[in-house]
Amino acid sequence: MQLSDRTIGEWLEHWATETPDKEYLVYSDRNLRFTWKEFNERVDNLAKGLLAIGVEKGSHVGLWATNVPDWLTFLYACAKIGAVCVTVNTNYKQNELEFLCQNSDMHTLCIIDGTWDCDYVEMTYKMLPELKTCPRGHLKSERFPCMKNVIYIGQEKHRGMYNTAEILLLGSSVDDNKLNEIKKTVNCHDVVNMQYTSGTTGFPKGVMLSHHNIANNGFFTGENMKFTQNDKLCVCVPLFHCFGVVLATMNVLTHGCTQVMVEKFDPLVVLASIHRERCTALYGVPTMFIAELNHPMFDMFDLTCLRTGIMAGSLCPVELMRKVCDKMHLTITSVYGLTETSPGMTQTTVDDTFERRCTTVGRDYPFVEVQVINPETGEICPPGVQGEMCCRGFNVMKGYYKNPQATAEVIDKNGFLHSGDLGIKDEDGYYRITGRIKDMIIRGGENIYPREIEEFLYHMNEISDVQVAGIPSNKYGEEVGAFIILKENCSLTEEEVKDFCRGKIARHKIPKYVLFVNEFPLTGSGKIQKFKLGAIGLNLLKEQGIEVI
Repeated sequence: MQLSDRTIGEWLEHWATETPDKEYLVYSDRNLRFTWKEFNERVDNLAKGLLAIGVEKGSHVGLWATNVPDWLTFLYACAKIGAVCVTVNTNYKQNELEFLCQNSDMHTLCIIDGTWDCDYVEMTYKMLPELKTCPRGHLKSERFPCMKNVIYIGQEKHRGMYNTAEILLLGSSVDDNKLNEIKKTVNCHDVVNMQYTSGTTGFPKGVMLSHHNIANNGFFTGENMKFTQNDKLCVCVPLFHCFGVVLATMNVLTHGCTQVMVEKFDPLVVLASIHRERCTALYGVPTMFIAELNHPMFDMFDLTCLRTGIMAGSLCPVELMRKVCDKMHLTITSVYGLTETSPGMTQTTVDDTFERRCTTVGRDYPFVEVQVINPETGEICPPGVQGEMCCRGFNVMKGYYKNPQATAEVIDKNGFLHSGDLGIKDEDGYYRITGRIKDMIIRGGENIYPREIEEFLYHMNEISDVQVAGIPSNKYGEEVGAFIILKENCSLTEEEVKDFCRGKIARHKIPKYVLFVNEFPLTGSGKIQKFKLGAIGLNLLKEQGIEVI
């Protein structure tokens, strides 16, 4: 076993040559199927189309879409010409979209219609009103000077935007030799994917991940589940997260197997896809598995084909793990890490005991050195002693985009990336996550940084002070709680606070619970003890007769 130096474009071409007629990508609900050869040819045509509109090596191409059929086509087209695919959270609202586009120096934005509560086309026009007057490919925006193109992923036409068919048509005029020459300039250590995360501190930052980071991380993830070319993975987790684009897609890419894609999570579509395609593996966060198990039509589907999978994103309850293993025939593994570690740092394997798969996050990935480090002294903690989970190896990001200071704050002089999570290593090398140094909220797999919401809520004139913290939830792991101190002689209701947030920040960031308090718990030196707010919130909700689910 060794690290690969292939780019993800080279991996794709490898399987297109080795197993050209094998199915690579399947959408079972609409019977859409691509072999490795067919998919590779579409990627090459799209890559040439991107070149035709001025995308080049190093250009940042935003991808704002659910798991639509051409999501992966755009990813690999960017990879082949050395462009960077910037994945955009499908829950983003106007402010978040504009921040990301400015911060990332985005050159081209690729969008779909939107989701049930977001019109991406309308939001893009609001951000770039010049689209309605500038010729396509000649966008000039005062607020977004780097932005040159918008591509609509689909057949519909919108003023100022290209659509997919037009990009493919433009690509037909680009010589194959030009594409091949550009491919030769792409190196496995080049950045291929940038994902925005709140990281360990501050506002969202662009995490720069290379071909080497994500391809190898996907490969070792598959090895821990004993993946082969015969496996079929049902992918119902969003591709804009590392869970989808790395642990799922890169696993499939490096093992030459098949991925059965679900465009947007629907438990019935997932169950039907597994049944029809005879999937052998399934991924999800705990809430997804709960929805599948509790679906009234669950017993109608034959899931005996399933073999393994991953449950990650938040704490995996033991009883849920047991039900998944028994009723879905899955030997579930868990991956621990963060976007900055591509994302896997540790993982349980299919050979681990049920107890270890339930109670630990496994052992170090190959070629990754994980250490539990005392956050006060910097010394390595012995087995059984709690410290900060840190790692170094091939999986550590290249850094935060245009933010060397933030990068230096999380990667120390010895090359160890500091996660901000607390953990313990046992005598056998298995890790348990025990808490967090940072005050990040993880709700159903979504990382939420409290300061971002606090700064937003401060725009409400009635608020004197606000602290946002996670409140424990059986369903999502944590829910967002806003603890508010009002200005004198001011009043607010819970619903007024939520209404202020709606349509302005992503749904998952809107506080589930709004609690009005007179003071915050403080240390002797006057610092707020945010870690105590979760328990305080539970008690306040209990007093109000509100059940936390």
